[in-house]
Amino acid sequence: MWLTLRQIIMIVVLFNVSRANWWYLGLQNYPPREFNPLLSHKENCYRYPFLRSRQQQLCDLGEKIMSVVSSGTKMAIEECQHQFSTQRWNCTTYSNNTSVFGNVLSYKSREKAYVNAITSAGVAYAITKACSRGELNECSCDNKMQRKQTKKNWQWGGCSEDIRFGEKFSRDFVDSIEDIDSVQGLMNVHNNEAGRRIIRSSMQKVCKCHGMSGSCSVRICWMKLSSFRDIGDSLMVRYEGASHVRLGEKKRKKIKKLRPIRMDRKTPNKTELVYLDTSPDYCERNESLSIMGTYDRVCQGLDGCRHLCCHRGFQIRLRDVEEKCKCKFIWCCNVACEICRYKKEEYICN
Repeated sequence: MWLTLRQIIMIVVLFNVSRANWWYLGLQNYPPREFNPLLSHKENCYRYPFLRSRQQQLCDLGEKIMSVVSSGTKMAIEECQHQFSTQRWNCTTYSNNTSVFGNVLSYKSREKAYVNAITSAGVAYAITKACSRGELNECSCDNKMQRKQTKKNWQWGGCSEDIRFGEKFSRDFVDSIEDIDSVQGLMNVHNNEAGRRIIRSSMQKVCKCHGMSGSCSVRICWMKLSSFRDIGDSLMVRYEGASHVRLGEKKRKKIKKLRPIRMDRKTPNKTELVYLDTSPDYCERNESLSIMGTYDRVCQGLDGCRHLCCHRGFQIRLRDVEEKCKCKFIWCCNVACEICRYKKEEYICN
């Protein structure tokens, strides 16, 4: 039986997407299951199927730095699942699939844009935090801040978190797998960078007072990362306002750039997310694309259920719940609780 050109293209796309991906590090603690205890850490780095050439070289820096990358990726995936918990696609991952998200990201959609941004941010964020805690030999605090001029009643001090190193490592590790001569590579690199820049733009100045008798004659200040939840929230706003783009080219210089599909839209800046394909239908189950559909999903509120259930309606189920209640502190040093049982209403999509 002959395959159509469309079917052949889809098979090629799915094959490329299903390849092992470094996101796999976020599904488990480091070292991964593929670690061979008979080999050195360096030898294992060059055998991991989910790392590409440059990533294998960075893995060779040491087990500690890869453990931080793993924890940052895991944090990013958990944040993605939190942000999309009430969406039709809920950032589903597959532990038995090293492509992590299955084939759904074969579409260069706004969901893929968010995944790229949040995972790139997760690596930068975790590396930056580890630097400030003194866990990595390659970096420490951002001492450049202390050389800046300040106002009279405060000065830079403490340990400003070195987002520059975190960004640099993330850029080296995450972007190294992309082909920037391809339109998908341009999209991925743009969204990776957007994730990192959101971290920098959301950093906060924290100050502590110093002086005689509790006075605040001098304030010592340093720069601190916002919570990763704030990063996830900011990227979700950009996901909702993501720009639909196409490949454009400057005729004189032949430089490939992403341009808005619609001529009346402005070119997205470096903190905005971009996508090339409209999203697939997440309402119905599609095993070839690893889409679970929204049947039997728990929804909240009339509007939330109407959206999540794709206007198919929902049903109310009663679930038996047991939880601790009426807890009392007993000297010393126990807490005694009763077990309360009640029925809880849940709204389930048809």
